[in-house]
Order: sequence, then C-alpha cells, then structure tokens
Amino acid sequence: MANLKEVRTRIASVSSTQQITSAMKMVSAAKFRRAQNSIIGMRPYVAQMSEIIESIDVGDGLQTAYHEVRPVRHILMVVVTSNKGLCGAFNANVIKQAEARLQDYRQQYPEANTHLIAIGKRGADYFAKRDIDSENRSDLLDAPTFDNIATLADSIMQQYCNKAYDLVEIVYNQFKNSLAQILSTEQWLPVSQNSQTARTNQTGQTSQATADDYIYEPSKATILREMVPLTLRSQFYRVILDSLASEHGARMTAMQKATDNATELLKDLKLSYNKARQASITNEIIEIVSGSEALKG
Repeated sequence: MANLKEVRTRIASVSSTQQITSAMKMVSAAKFRRAQNSIIGMRPYVAQMSEIIESIDVGDGLQTAYHEVRPVRHILMVVVTSNKGLCGAFNANVIKQAEARLQDYRQQYPEANTHLIAIGKRGADYFAKRDIDSENRSDLLDAPTFDNIATLADSIMQQYCNKAYDLVEIVYNQFKNSLAQILSTEQWLPVSQNSQTARTNQTGQTSQATADDYIYEPSKATILREMVPLTLRSQFYRVILDSLASEHGARMTAMQKATDNATELLKDLKLSYNKARQASITNEIIEIVSGSEALKG
C-alpha cells in the first residue's frame, strides 16, 4: 500500500485537476448557450432562403454560374475543426471524415487535384504535419462574424466561377444538442437544384413545396442572381455557427465527465488514505504494546 505522503500528493493533484475541469465546464456552458442561441436563430432563415432557391426550376435557362456542373478536375474541401482541444472526439471525427473523403476523391476522380482550407487550428496543424496541401484559416474562429466569414465565402465563390474549382465540399460537425453532434459532409458548390422541396407541416407530415407556392417579383432570373450568392454566404456562416455550438457542447460534456471522474478518483484516494492511516496507527499501537510487554518481562 502506498505511504501516506504519496496518497496525500495524489489527492492534492486530483483535487486541483477537478477544480480546473469544473471551471472550464462553467466557461464552456456560458459560451455554449450563446452559440446555441445563434445557430437556432440562424437555421430557419437559411432554410427558408434555400427552399426558395431550390423551388426555382433552372431548366428553362434560369441558371447562375454557381449552378454550373462540369467535369471535376479541381476539388476544394473545407474542413472545420476548432482552435482548442479538450473537447473529446470533436476534432478527431472531423479529421477522420476528411481523410475518408480524400480517399473517395482519389477513387472517384483519379485525375483531379484536391486543395483543403482548414478552418480551425487543430485541423490545420494535422494536415500541415502530413504535408497535405491546405490553407490555414484558423483566424476566422477568433472573430466569427458574418462579414469575416462572408469574405472567405465570396473568395471561394469567385474562384468557382473562374473554374479554379469544380466541386466544393464542407466537412464539419452539425449541432444537435450538447451531448451529440452530427458529422456532416455537404456539397456547397455547385448549387444542388430540386424543382420540388420536401416540407414538413405542423402535423409532422411531409408535403411537397413546388414552384407554384411562390409568386416571383420582379422575376425569377433577378431573384436567382441576387439571392444565390446571399444564400451561399448564409449557408457558410451557418456551418461555422453549427461547428462552434458543437465544439462548446462537446467541451462542456468532456469537462463534466472529467470532473465526475476526478470526484470518483478522490473518493477512492481518500479511502486508500484512511486505510493507510489506520494501518499506520495500528502498527504504532502494536509497537507500543510490544515494548511495554517487553519491559514488564
């Protein structure tokens, strides 16, 4: 059994760790609430804009440069991780999914070139160490405002129109709740087009929204020209908000588990300490009694 000094040292160390993880959990909880409110407020807006765009049938020559589907020779994958760790498997899952998509690209498009944009220091560092062609845009997470993120979105959109890229995908964690995230891979460009969009009503039944549900003013062409870029920027911003909410939720959960584990370990250590202390006291009593009996003899 460990001596008393060793057990006391471990108790002090675990107690200090418990205080740190508990404080980090409270900080993450505060950030999580703000991020959760942001993504919950953003989703209906983006969903409605996407539904309107998808409802316009581009088969009659109504098509923007963002709808153009061409042979895939240049691929851009945007990988969204976090700048900090201590959030469980949040970053590892995204990186694993990104590597799987890279393998799929090699099989589907063997002659295509692939470029990565890493939003988040964890992903950027991982790809840099493996000499994978990537651009580090971790700075976006330091100030995740719509204007900053829209600037990157506009740059990618312009490069797509200039045919620098033929396919743009985003790999990220979609926010579900504080305990779970949905690992997602979305095609951002070219814009997917559906003449009919599934819609869920208040009874929970799915209906089909067609182009007849809308009256277009001034014209479909004008609406497409103005709304498609705005929708794409909003979708990109929504992805970042999803990832941030998922990150803070994952870190809050991880720190809660770490705090709980520290609490259980402290109980075991204190029990071990008390046993060691009792054994020490018992040995001292035995020595005193033995010495007393020896003197009597």
